[in-house]
Amino acid sequence: MTGTRQVRPDASTRTTLAKAADENFPVAPFFLPRAWRDDLMAVYGYARLVDDIGDGDLAPGGADARHLGLDPERADDRLAMLDAFEADLLRIFPGNGNGEGEGRGDGGGPRHPLLRALVPTVRRRALAPEPFLGLIEANRQDQLVRRYRTWDDLTRYCELSANPVGRLVLAITGTASPERIRRSDAVCTALQIVEHLQDVAEDLAADRVYLPADDMKDFRVTEGDLAAPSAGEPVRALIAHEAARAGRLLDEGIPLVGSVHGRLRLLLAGFVAGGRAALAAIADAGHDVLPGPPRPTRTRLMREVGAVLHRARREG
Repeated sequence: MTGTRQVRPDASTRTTLAKAADENFPVAPFFLPRAWRDDLMAVYGYARLVDDIGDGDLAPGGADARHLGLDPERADDRLAMLDAFEADLLRIFPGNGNGEGEGRGDGGGPRHPLLRALVPTVRRRALAPEPFLGLIEANRQDQLVRRYRTWDDLTRYCELSANPVGRLVLAITGTASPERIRRSDAVCTALQIVEHLQDVAEDLAADRVYLPADDMKDFRVTEGDLAAPSAGEPVRALIAHEAARAGRLLDEGIPLVGSVHGRLRLLLAGFVAGGRAALAAIADAGHDVLPGPPRPTRTRLMREVGAVLHRARREG
């Protein structure tokens, strides 16, 4: 243990962490060792807060801006908040700011409670700054790029917005290798794509479209079609096409699940199964995602976990 003082979460931090309950699969399920759970929740809190800054979905009152040394009236300036958050993050790492302060909150470490809570995890697991910086850069990109022309453009965005999380999971569990990282990247990209498919209407309301423009053109889908209360046949066909691509990426995660053992195997199976169950829910809705995000039932999720574990054993 680092001896770092325990960080008391404030109201904004508790609000951020409470969002873990809405994920497709538990972020840090009970069956994991306590040390893993603590570290995964610290990383989750970081990733969730970065997304909340980028989405303008922070808790009211300006507490996050104050933590970062900004005027609370600037809490809606997303780029300024992301810049301040990055500067605060770099205080964790030696050679960047005063990273040796171990997050004491006395001027020698990060100011934000979620970043102070992250310090022991970074120290214990010897985590590098790059995955954390990638998540910030993805949210910067969200402020500047709201449409993607090709599938490759979209997956490059996922390299920043999703793949760092899987790499951090492997680092925390001490199981990273080039092959596992490659397969983890495929799974994380797939999970990001699935989330985009679930949230087409919500994203469009925020003036964001995460369906490749070239594919929309091929399927004769316009943004006006995406704004309809229910999807017509071209939109359903487009969603089915993107869902099939995501499904193939998830399949690349089966050998990843089979390459590890014990509770980590169950955790990774859960991530893959969460994506598969969400795709099944989309299919069950006839690929009509416009009325609202299709969500899998817990029964379907557990069934998919079993199927992923079976395939991992058979193919491993």
